[in-house]
Amino acid sequence: MTKHPPYSMVLTYTDEPKQLIMQVVDSAKLASLVSGLMEISFFLDDEEFEFDDELARQLGVAVLNVIASGRPGIKQNLKVTQHPIDEPPEA
Repeated sequence: MTKHPPYSMVLTYTDEPKQLIMQVVDSAKLASLVSGLMEISFFLDDEEFEFDDELARQLGVAVLNVIASGRPGIKQNLKVTQHPIDEPPEA
């Protein structure tokens, strides 16, 4: 099995053409570039969490919301449920 150093994922949205681009970056090299920038934490509830379908869905929704916050034109295209699927929306 190939060993990789710890790496991070950078996700970029482009307008022309409309696409999402994912890039893998060595985490140590990226650390100095992102120091002091906006950080959004996605807390995992406990030590026994699972990467399941709902966690993946919530992470995807969070990522799309962050992208839309910097590109207001995208917000109109978000057709996603903001709350966990098995819970009613907050009033």
